[in-house]
Amino acid sequence: MEEKLLHIGFNNKLVPERVVAILSPNSAPMKRLKDEAKKERSLVDATQGKKTRSIILTDSNHVFLSAIQAETISARYEALMKEHGGSSALVNMVRE
Repeated sequence: MEEKLLHIGFNNKLVPERVVAILSPNSAPMKRLKDEAKKERSLVDATQGKKTRSIILTDSNHVFLSAIQAETISARYEALMKEHGGSSALVNMVRE
């Protein structure tokens, strides 16, 4: 069985079932989250030097930075979950 992956930019991919949240990086709490993850060595920068446009949290407490808008990644996540019959409650929560 082929596993579908969530494309987060620059040929970087995540397993969609491990994603807990897709967030916008512009608020102060998100900047603190990023700094704490860096200090704990659980930050993965997948931006290739570009501006961070989304933060993705996983169930393993890793924080992924992406140069793709949170809305775009949310739409990709939702499409993958619909395609494989999974729940898209995460995307609905993020968009509200």
